[in-house]
Amino acid sequence: MRRILDFLTGADDDRGDVPGWVLITLMTAGLVILIWALAGPALQGVFQQAIDRVTGF
Repeated sequence: MRRILDFLTGADDDRGDVPGWVLITLMTAGLVILIWALAGPALQGVFQQAIDRVTGF
């Protein structure tokens, strides 16, 4: 009966979502930092090579 009443009145309990989203945000930031640390030098080399080819005329 409580669920029906909550549904009809639009009562939502989203308190449990905040820690989950904080964790997802922190994990995503960690992955970005890790990938950037691993692939950064290679991407910098590719970028520099492309710039050298364009400006090497």
